[in-house]
Amino acid sequence: MFDLVGLVILMGLAVAMATVGRHMLVPLSPATAQTIHLDPSWLPGYALRTTFRMFAALLASLVFTFTYAVWAAKSRRAGQLLIPVLDILQSVPILGFLTFTVVFFLGLFPGQMMGAELAAIFTIFTSQAWNMAFSMYQSLRTVPADLEEAARCFGLTAWQRFWRLEVPFAIPSLVWNAMISMSGGWFMVVYSETITVGSTDIALPGIGSYVGTAIAHRDLLAIGYAIVTMLIVILAYDQLLFRPLVAWSARFSVEDTQGEAAPDPWVLALLRRTSVLRRVSDALGHALTSIGWLRIGRAPSDIGPSHISGRVIDIAWWACLGLCVVIAGEKVAVYAAAHFTVTQVLHVAGLGGLTLVRVLVTLLVASLIWVPVGIWLGLDARRARRAQFVAQFMAAFPANLFFPLFVLFIVRFHLNSNIWLTPLMLLGTQWYILFNIVAGASSYPTDLLEAARNFQVRGMLWWMRVMLPGIVPFFITGAITASGGAWNAAIATEMASWGSTTLRAQGLGAYIAQATIDGATDRVGLGMVVMSLFVLLFNRMVWRPLANYAARHFTFN
Repeated sequence: MFDLVGLVILMGLAVAMATVGRHMLVPLSPATAQTIHLDPSWLPGYALRTTFRMFAALLASLVFTFTYAVWAAKSRRAGQLLIPVLDILQSVPILGFLTFTVVFFLGLFPGQMMGAELAAIFTIFTSQAWNMAFSMYQSLRTVPADLEEAARCFGLTAWQRFWRLEVPFAIPSLVWNAMISMSGGWFMVVYSETITVGSTDIALPGIGSYVGTAIAHRDLLAIGYAIVTMLIVILAYDQLLFRPLVAWSARFSVEDTQGEAAPDPWVLALLRRTSVLRRVSDALGHALTSIGWLRIGRAPSDIGPSHISGRVIDIAWWACLGLCVVIAGEKVAVYAAAHFTVTQVLHVAGLGGLTLVRVLVTLLVASLIWVPVGIWLGLDARRARRAQFVAQFMAAFPANLFFPLFVLFIVRFHLNSNIWLTPLMLLGTQWYILFNIVAGASSYPTDLLEAARNFQVRGMLWWMRVMLPGIVPFFITGAITASGGAWNAAIATEMASWGSTTLRAQGLGAYIAQATIDGATDRVGLGMVVMSLFVLLFNRMVWRPLANYAARHFTFN
């Protein structure tokens, strides 16, 4: 009986994937590129296609995380280049990617829906990958020293140490950040499925394009249908995927004292009651475990003295980087001199300063609200499980769904758009902090909490000496990604439309959004460069020093 239920679920997923794959191979005609039906009977098909795009982007994000982030964490020299590049990538707005990637992907598959689908998937990828990569990078840099020493004592090779120590240590945080990445994809799904760049106008069938069409037609009932559909989809993948993953990741928490055991989600219970699926999953698990134990690479004891001075390699490395920077800087200077005046650049920099103020205010408000709430949720497994779905659903709300309320409110009371559009940015920022704090509190060693209770450490002393130091690495990861998310959300929140009414707040996000609509790639490029510089300088001056300090002083050794 249980085998039958499991097979039916798998067959349903296979049929759904085949259906979506078939639609991706059809020709891209004007009718298929622009027609979105607001009849709710179309929503199940739209939801299926949106979900497929998001999971395709999530898979690509995992591949990126296990390559790019691992390389940055393992190689000091590579990290000096890759992490600043990652700072820049997370700050580049969704519309900035669309401006240059739509033409590329449509050119790869001329006249085919596949090109537009890949452009949408890549856009969703850009709203998911950076958060997961930062999570993996921070986890690899904060592996407890005693565990590293145990790995050396057992003579584990680099390959074995990675799969048997470092990846398991990173799994709890990575699972929670994968959840927030899925929600981040929902937040930007309207822009990924409704592609408007200059003369290119494509609306891919999906919930995002459905919401965009409903907003353009001022159809509140259709927006309600979209919200209900999103609720059902998020509930489905929460129950089928993320809830089992969170329960599975709990086994990798770093603690000597076991906390209260949580009941298995129904999907895991169903899997354990089946015979065929359980044997298949066990065989797959044993195969993956065997791969993790392969003696690939050298053990620490096998590594002899280097024949080439590390200082010489560093000098050569920085010389190459310096040469690349000089060449790139010269080309950028020539292009900028031909297309922009000093006044234009200063004007855009001033707009970036206004957006920076909004970002900082948003981060401060989100931290004050969600750090204590996240700790309260994470310290209790039952509360964390109950809040998991609610947090995913709230984080998944695209800012566009709140445009009617904010636009009507601002217009009705003649309010200042520069101030009252700012709360919309909070929707794309606060969840990165909440999910990382919950992950940090959930993985906090219970033996240390028990020791604090035995010594009757309470009140402010408990916060300052016990809990807050233990979640600092998680908070910094969340703050870095939240900062990038806030800059990215500026595109959606500094320019809000409801039907024919459009409100703008002065800032870099509105500048890039308007330039994208106008098809002015030079202005889009200028806005992206200025935004990247703001994020890069702030990360270099604030977040990276804090992250390095946390790696030295706030790990469980």
